[in-house]
This record gives sequence, structure tokens and C-alpha cells, in this order.
Amino acid sequence: MKRIASLLAVTLLSACTVTVPGGPPPAAELIANVARAAPGEASVEETVEGLLAFGHELHERTAEPTINTIVSPFSIALAFGMARAGAAGDTADQIDEIMHFPPDVHEGLNALEQAIVSADGPPPVPDPEAERDPRADPQPPVVAVANGLFVQDGVEIKPPFLDILAGQYGAGVQVVDFRAGTAKAAIDAWVREQTAERIQKLFDQLPPETAVVLANAVYLMADWQTPFAKEPLKEGPFTRHDGSVVRATMMRRVDEEMRYAEGDGWQAVEIPYAGDELAMWVIVPERDGSPAELLAPEVLAEVGSGMTDGVVERELPKWDFAMELDLKPGLTALGMELPFDPGADFSGMTDLDLFIEQAMHRANITVDEWGTEAAAVTGIGFPVSGPPEPDIVVHADHPFAFVIRHTATGTPLFIGQVADPTAD
Repeated sequence: MKRIASLLAVTLLSACTVTVPGGPPPAAELIANVARAAPGEASVEETVEGLLAFGHELHERTAEPTINTIVSPFSIALAFGMARAGAAGDTADQIDEIMHFPPDVHEGLNALEQAIVSADGPPPVPDPEAERDPRADPQPPVVAVANGLFVQDGVEIKPPFLDILAGQYGAGVQVVDFRAGTAKAAIDAWVREQTAERIQKLFDQLPPETAVVLANAVYLMADWQTPFAKEPLKEGPFTRHDGSVVRATMMRRVDEEMRYAEGDGWQAVEIPYAGDELAMWVIVPERDGSPAELLAPEVLAEVGSGMTDGVVERELPKWDFAMELDLKPGLTALGMELPFDPGADFSGMTDLDLFIEQAMHRANITVDEWGTEAAAVTGIGFPVSGPPEPDIVVHADHPFAFVIRHTATGTPLFIGQVADPTAD
């Protein structure tokens, strides 16, 4: 399931200035063809370990016991991997530390993406009216990943940054106009296309001072290897965190040679998707146990190493929910503060003083008797840094006095007042 490497034509104008297609012709134009890099000898294992650690830490900071949660550590890592390509100094160090990035993170993420992705281009939109036959063979899974760079017209982007995004992330460049307010519609259209219409927007709003947006989209459509649809669905009780009970649509199967594991305070079962390259682990704590604790890397390692085959009765509910997550509070709480500060250093991206103002993550998931459909998008918005916030505000909008003085001696050379600045 390798993505076929494709050439990305990146249009660079003189000094790498990006202009709107159809606008006035540039003084000079350079077309650079940058091929998607083939997976190399990257530390894929270290990259995956970092994804597991970051995902658990973010979940601990943001999840609430009574609320459904879904995030895509892979999507967030790809978006911040692109941001890391433009970061320098302490800003880069903080991103590496909080995201658990290895030194060759770009190569590692590229290798992972090309190993996981099953289809080139945007995923097809499923037909919600299509009828499924439980006797039919399951369809091959679809895993699609897209990375995008949206740049304000006239902003100068550095060629080495563009080379990394093209070579390691396959990210295309779209010129937009944040100042005119048209960029949001273009980005949202990209999001809808890359998620098969499951996610409709990325940001709630984009301020006109935005100069750059980095975006990632991950989409999954996968049939169960053996659908639950072969047995009737039944209503059953589901006990919530607070002890209250709701009636849910439960899916049940008994299968031979299922992989399962047990540990201190938990049980786990692996439910394979068609093709055997993807699977869902359902990890169930004891009553009153914490699901969040079961996402710790050490517990997941125990689940993986403890898997064994046996006859397993599985019962789990159907679920269908979405969430949106402002990443800034969680990431700053973990220690990633400098990239969100106006003093951030993204000089590898552009000579403008950029910082991260918005980091938004949206994800949704549908799990039913046929399989799973899920999507996630992550967006990072970079405005140009303005002057620091004032310590005090002085508005001379009513009569005021003035003194022109010699600083060293304090001699008043002129004094006076302004009662009406429009009078002669």
C-alpha cells in the first residue's frame, strides 16, 4: 500500500514571492519540480513511539471522563511536522520535545504515510443510500492523507521549506487571500474534499492578518473482516461513567481464532478490518476503571505483547460522534508555549515574524455493524506578529499639555497645551 510518488510543481516567483493566478505577471518566475521522496532509512519505530506518547499525553490533558473523545495523533503530528520544517531555535526545540519528534521526523512521517495510505487523491464520497449485503465480500479499506499549505498572496516563502513540504509531505501550495476574507472558503472546500464531506470546516474564522495556514486531513473507510451484520443487532444497557444506564444498539459476535489479551484491570480484543492491514483494539477496563489510563504507551505495549488466539465473544455498541479541539490550551499546558508566542521563530518558513495563533483539530467517527468510517483534520494558522501588547494606553483625544525638554538637564525648552488640534 505505497503511495506512488508524484511530482509537485511548486511555483516560486522572484525571491519566492507567491502571487494570485490570473493577477499581474511577475517579474521573474521559477518552476521547481520536487518529487515526493521515497521512504528511506528513517527511524519509523521511534516516530511511532513518539506518536503514542504524545497522543496519550494530549488525551490526558483534554479528555473528560463523561465525554466521548476522538483525536488523530497522526494528523496532529503531520501538521506540526510541517510547522517544524519552518521552525528554528528554541521554537523548534519545544515542538520536538512536546511532540516527541525524533531528529529525522520528516523522513519518519513520510515513511509512515506512504506505508499506510492506500489511495492517491481525495477519497470518494460514500453513498449513504447504498444497501449492504451481509453475504458480500468486504470492500478493501481506504486510507487517504493530504497535506496542504495555504499562503497569503505576496508572502515570500523560503525554497528549502517548500522543498521539505513537497518532498516529505507531498504538500501542495494554494495561494489565497486572507485579507479579502476568501481564504476560509477555499480551505474549507479543501477539507470537505479530503474527508469525503465528513468534515465541513477547519477554523471557525481566520483573521485578515493570517499569512500562512498548514493543514492536514486523514480519512479512513474500512469494512470489518467479518461484519457484525451476520447476527441481529439488539438493544442493550450501557453504563456511563456516573453510573447511569442508557440503552444502546449492541453488536455481538462469537468467533474462533480471535486475538485477545488480558492484564491488570483490563481486557482487550483485536477486531481486524478487511485486508488484515488495519485493526481496532477495544480495551475495556474493569467497572469504574479509567479508559484514559489504558491509552498509556506501556499499557498498549502490554496489550500488543499479550495478544493470543482464542474463541472470543465480542459485544460492543455502535457509535457515531464528532468533536472539535482547540489544541492551543492542551499543547501549552504540556509545555509548547514558544510557538504560540509572538516571539516565535519560524524563520525557516519566511522572513516575516510569524507565530501560531490557531491550532484546531476536528475529528469524527462512525462505527457500525459493517465497519468504521472516520476523518480528522488539523490546521495551524500563522499571523504576522504585531507590536507587543501595551502596558498602558494613552489616548490624547481631549485637551492635553506638552513639554519639550532637554533630557539630560530637564530644561523645559517649550511647554504648552493643545485645546483644539484643528485650530490655527
